[in-house]
Amino acid sequence: MENLIQLVNRLQRACTALGDHGEESALPTLWDALPSIAVVGGQSSGKSSVLESIVGKDFLPRGSGIVTRRPLVLQLHRIEEGSREYAEFGHLPRKRFTDFAAVRKEIADETDRETGRSKQISSVPIYLSIYSPNVVNLTLIDLPGLTKVAVEGQSDSIVADIESMVRAYIEKPNCIILAVSPANQDLATSDAIKISREVDPKGERTFGVLTKIDLMDKGTDAVDILEGRAYKLQFPWIGVVNRSQADINKNVDMIAARRREKEYFSSTPEYRHLASRMGSEHLGRVMSKHLETVIKSRIPGLQSLINKTIIELENELSRLGKPIATDAGGKLYMVMEVCRTFDGIFKEHLDGVRPGGDKIYNVFDSQLPAALKRLQFDKQLSMDNVRKLITEADGYQPHLIAPEQGYRRLIESSLISIKGPAEAAVDAVHAILKDLVHKSISETTELKQYPSLRVEVNGAAVESLERMRDESKKATLQLVEMECSYLTVDFFRKLPQDIEKGGNPTHSIFDRYNESYLRRIGSNVLSYVNMVCASLRNSIPKSVVYCQVREAKRSLLDHFFTELGKKEGKQLGTLLDEDPAIMQRRVSIAKRLELYRSAQAEIDSVAWAK
Repeated sequence: MENLIQLVNRLQRACTALGDHGEESALPTLWDALPSIAVVGGQSSGKSSVLESIVGKDFLPRGSGIVTRRPLVLQLHRIEEGSREYAEFGHLPRKRFTDFAAVRKEIADETDRETGRSKQISSVPIYLSIYSPNVVNLTLIDLPGLTKVAVEGQSDSIVADIESMVRAYIEKPNCIILAVSPANQDLATSDAIKISREVDPKGERTFGVLTKIDLMDKGTDAVDILEGRAYKLQFPWIGVVNRSQADINKNVDMIAARRREKEYFSSTPEYRHLASRMGSEHLGRVMSKHLETVIKSRIPGLQSLINKTIIELENELSRLGKPIATDAGGKLYMVMEVCRTFDGIFKEHLDGVRPGGDKIYNVFDSQLPAALKRLQFDKQLSMDNVRKLITEADGYQPHLIAPEQGYRRLIESSLISIKGPAEAAVDAVHAILKDLVHKSISETTELKQYPSLRVEVNGAAVESLERMRDESKKATLQLVEMECSYLTVDFFRKLPQDIEKGGNPTHSIFDRYNESYLRRIGSNVLSYVNMVCASLRNSIPKSVVYCQVREAKRSLLDHFFTELGKKEGKQLGTLLDEDPAIMQRRVSIAKRLELYRSAQAEIDSVAWAK
């Protein structure tokens, strides 16, 4: 199953490249879900020597005090025998280092780039991959050594800062803890054991590594610890004997140092029975095998996480919308597509697919009839007003058979008042259409992406509605004026004739218009006006629908499209003024989505191969 660790290494490198270990998300990141091994220990506990022994190379900076000041994510890749060893840094992806002294210098330089030439620490990791035939496939995270006091040049919070950084790694349930403690110090004071016990009280994911066994006082040994009697862990303790400072100064070959380590355990009577499970080579194999086991157990959870995250990323990418085209034709197409989407939503409101269109019917079915009913025809046709208009129409000569001119003036003055409800119906429908435009804009996801285009579309749509309102008002008022300008003759021909033919001519002109006669005239006029109102109650909605509703469905953005075709690429670009942060977010999400889909395919293939 070595390919499992290589797969995890590839995914971790991809996560590193995309920064997929710190983004806000409702789900854990892939980086958090991938098992890894964190190396924890106090300053001068031999942490760096253990790592170099596993790798078989001198590559870590050395010195007094705090040397590891940034997390080092170390990925080991086993390559074919005889191949040349090399290293690559995450921040220098295309540069191969074959000189490991240069690797050490680059680690120190990259640390200084982040922290300055000080003794401060940083939580920003350095990513290093080493390719060698002398390593096992493994991912190790070297963390700054735990300390108890701040030295000159360090902040007072350095102790707490380092502990917080270490905890951030080892508290993750997928993190295997490699707790490094020196054998020549009391285990009860071990910083590594103390912090690992707090985050992993049952010792289910902690491996104990005992260093400096060869430096213990004469007459003492570490057998009780190595056999698990002094402090029991679920996994056996592993002892290592690292190179001495003198060996380091003399550049003693790491292979020779490994051989000397084996000889020490096999030749020392106290440790001879434990020799087969001691040493840095054994440590590397154990950790690699355990990492494989952990990865295998995590595959179902990884698959679930990846599938959920893919859905989450796809949904977010959909919310962010399509990327902006670069050429003028592409930009014009994008603007047109967004506008068509808005127009389609607007039509759905009118057609009842979405709510709102029913309010227009309410204007015709309730508001307009109520307004017509409220008209004060009784006041207009009062006795005094009828007498006044009839006599004025007769002038100096009284009418002979019927007061025709008086009838016309009474009817005209009554019908004119219908203009008010007619205009109100037009304005009410305009307000509804305008509100539906605003709703449609807010419901068009693509318009949220481009603020300037949203403003332009809103302005163009409202401007079109205003033109349609003006045309509708003109047409609707013409309907009323038509009724005023021509009276239906048949209505009056069917009225019963006045027996007195205008009254008794022997009476004065003021007496001849008796009250019953005037009341009959007013009643006749009111009947005619009510007939016209009934007719207009049907024709006004038809005019409004034709001039406003139908026209809005047909050509709401026609004028805007005409103007749009005259714009150049730069002008179109101003309409597609997407927030740069959203553009960057889309690119980032697309890359992450590509990573997760690739991970899904690779992990699924491994799962099926089991």
